[in-house]
Amino acid sequence: MKIFTAVLSIIAFALIVFNSTKLNFDALFEGESYTAILTIIAALCAIILLQILRISKKIEILSKKRK
Repeated sequence: MKIFTAVLSIIAFALIVFNSTKLNFDALFEGESYTAILTIIAALCAIILLQILRISKKIEILSKKRK
């Protein structure tokens, strides 16, 4: 599970970097820039969800050890 979340986090980070190069700061909410902004937000959400999953798995392991 650690490898899976790490790989997906790296892919999401790569999407953020790639789409940040597509931004046109003169017309940020038009055309390709708007799509890049949406993709950056989606990738950030994916990273946050993967971190929540990783933390919940750690909590699950710790609670099993205590029982």
